Amino acid sequence: MSYDDKNVFAKILRGELPCHKVYETDRVLAFMDVMPRGDGHVLVIPKVKARNILDIQPDDLAELAKAVQVVGRGTKAALSADGLTVQQFNESAGGQVVFHIHFHVIPRFEGVALKPHTGQMEKPDVLAAMAEKIRAALA
Repeated sequence: MSYDDKNVFAKILRGELPCHKVYETDRVLAFMDVMPRGDGHVLVIPKVKARNILDIQPDDLAELAKAVQVVGRGTKAALSADGLTVQQFNESAGGQVVFHIHFHVIPRFEGVALKPHTGQMEKPDVLAAMAEKIRAALA
């Protein structure tokens, strides 16, 4: 299947939709998930057009992986998390919903389960405060 320029992450990259940025380079962007499964849930995406891990160029995937590590370390430190869950899904059968490759970086805390994916959006002020905390840890 081909890349769809109308996906939500493509719109964020073009500035057509807002996001709460936590990290950015010339090749990647990381921002708060508006439907978080846990406190501090961040999405990390490449700026290139790639549907998923099956079609991204290896050097772009390497840059994306580096950013996931940077964001993971910063997020874990910012929230004093006990660990991290990193998820990446490919195609509908694999659980992919937005067809622009992305990684979920979710801070985890002992004894706290992930929230179910209900589609419920977090309040913008909560996301903004969390993003600020993570950006400060990344600085």
